Amino acid sequence: MPTLTHKTSRKPRLGTRGQPEQTRAAILDAAMREFAEEGVAGARTDAIARAAAVNKALLYYYFKDKETLYGAVLDHVFAGLTERVLDVLKHDLPPKEKYLAYVGAHFDYLASNPRLPRIVQREFMRAGRTASPHLRRIADRYLRPIFMGVSSVLREGIERGDFRSVDPAQFISSTVALIVFYFSSSMVFARMVPGDPLSPERIAARRAAVLDFISAALFQNSHSPEAPAEKRSQKGTQP
Repeated sequence: MPTLTHKTSRKPRLGTRGQPEQTRAAILDAAMREFAEEGVAGARTDAIARAAAVNKALLYYYFKDKETLYGAVLDHVFAGLTERVLDVLKHDLPPKEKYLAYVGAHFDYLASNPRLPRIVQREFMRAGRTASPHLRRIADRYLRPIFMGVSSVLREGIERGDFRSVDPAQFISSTVALIVFYFSSSMVFARMVPGDPLSPERIAARRAAVLDFISAALFQNSHSPEAPAEKRSQKGTQP
């Protein structure tokens, strides 16, 4: 009597071509960490492959070379920010609330992964020294829509008398610097102020301070609508 053999279906494991989305995501996550720490020149694809639990051949199957992988990381970083910010800007809110919502969304995106500012900063510095193959794409595809949307909020607020008569380009630049600098310089702050600058409590305090500063600098009257809920409860924790 013939014996029946039962075939068991096996899920493709991570690190093979059988799970392309998960494998690609694992490579991007590992590459993000490596590029943030080492930059493009210092990053090693074998370290990225090892951290992603794939072999180098598979890494090159998804990304033909290190520069292509780096470009994919930049796209991933800026696409996430653009999606988060534009989602906020499309809401029907008064200018004061919308601008603070934008600031909060931008801040929260960086707080969710504090490595991101280092990757962005390295790319901008690199673009200043060499002709970056990515900068124009990043500016046109991701940064310009954010800039135009935030500029529109500022112009509306100025016309309504809610905002001071600021130069949108200058104020947006100042806003971004206020959001980003804390994260890109967190290691310095850790040496000046006791405690972990990236702890949830310190990040919450910094977020409140940023919103308060923006409100004071931009609004014609009053403080932020969020001020009562966003008061800094840990005085002396911010540099």
